[in-house]
Amino acid sequence: MQAVTLTLAGIFGVLTLFMRPTRALAVYFVLLLAYPTFLVVQLGTLDISAARIVGGVLLMRCLFDASLLSKFKWCRLDTWIMFMMVVTVLVPLAAWKMPSMKVLENRSGFIMDSYMAYFLARFCVSDYRSLITVARWVTPVVVALAVLGMVESVYGIQPFNALRRFCPWRPTAPSLAENIRSGYYRAVGPSGHPILFGASFVMFVPFIWSLRHEKSSWKNWAYIGGIFASIGAMSSMSSAPWMMVVMVWGCLMMERFKYLAKPLLGLTIGSCFVVDIISNRTFYHVMASYANPIGGSGWHRAKLIDLAIEHFNEWWLMGYGGLDPGWGSQLGMTWTDITSHYISVGVFYGVWGVIGLVGLMATAVLLLIRAHNKAKDPTFKSWCWAFGSLLTVLAVAFTSCTFFDQTRTHFYAMLGMIASMVHGQPALEKSQLRARLSRLARASGREPDRVPVLK
Repeated sequence: MQAVTLTLAGIFGVLTLFMRPTRALAVYFVLLLAYPTFLVVQLGTLDISAARIVGGVLLMRCLFDASLLSKFKWCRLDTWIMFMMVVTVLVPLAAWKMPSMKVLENRSGFIMDSYMAYFLARFCVSDYRSLITVARWVTPVVVALAVLGMVESVYGIQPFNALRRFCPWRPTAPSLAENIRSGYYRAVGPSGHPILFGASFVMFVPFIWSLRHEKSSWKNWAYIGGIFASIGAMSSMSSAPWMMVVMVWGCLMMERFKYLAKPLLGLTIGSCFVVDIISNRTFYHVMASYANPIGGSGWHRAKLIDLAIEHFNEWWLMGYGGLDPGWGSQLGMTWTDITSHYISVGVFYGVWGVIGLVGLMATAVLLLIRAHNKAKDPTFKSWCWAFGSLLTVLAVAFTSCTFFDQTRTHFYAMLGMIASMVHGQPALEKSQLRARLSRLARASGREPDRVPVLK
């Protein structure tokens, strides 16, 4: 199987060298979505996935392309990414209880799965029109995976599970009997877990939905892709993706009623305080009781927050040294299943990791709000709203699931797209105005090269 992985990585890697940067990024996304990350090429103690190989090839191309580098402008979100990178490397080197070389190997893979994806998006995306190209490539793949998800959920046919015997670190897969909820199987696809499979679909719903502004047949794909992506998320039969589907569509539909956004946000925050006061439980325990439509472990997630607060003095500085925090006995388990991304980051990197994660998301949201309010292009404003909806959903979803494998890479790549889209908009508007003035000049008989240069 390693030969297949290496061959596939070689083919996709060559494609990224000769295609336009935006299409090369789309190829990277297609491979990331459709090919399992547990199928790797082993070099000694290193496990290298096909996506890492292709991403590395594309990054080298970007770094040696002067035209791409000249368009790159450092922004505040890049600074937060660098802060997070320093935290997620230095804290493990200083505190994790394992050999330094093992830590460096682990961190190298983590960097390729996260920050490399961010900078690939920063280099390859110039404005929102670049994102349209990526969306066109990704949408058919999402639809195909959604069909696979439906087949897995209804009939229990899971073709990627048969390939898990080639996974070096966990060569077994859960039996189908363990993955049944409400009479349906939990679809897992090429992902490492049903929750991650469902969450991947939701992360692309705003992306695909933005195609509705296209004037070609791709406009229809926005509706087809949006529906299939939602069904694909629900095929995971996991409460977190189901709630994410409801939230993402609620946020996207709110675009027509933007004036209600602030009142609803205030009402939500106020309701949390009211519930906390009038109930004999904290508001997150109450929410966990009701936000569980098809079964799951809502109590487990709420209890994790209690434990994180109770043991704050143990993990705030450097986490738990890369080890299990030892909360399993209080959760009715032999080990600690951390189903919260915020708590997971805290357990591994201390409070500095939590600050970095929240800083990343808050900075991205502020970038989108400012760009949305300043922009005149309705399509660009819609893209800002779509990405804002995604970040809102993820901010809530991070309380109930931990993102890793493909979902972690998607998350950082989306952040890179946001930064490039926002900072590329002024240049795009200038070029569009220049083109409009040139057309007017031709219509009036003037020479286009005599139109004043915009600075």
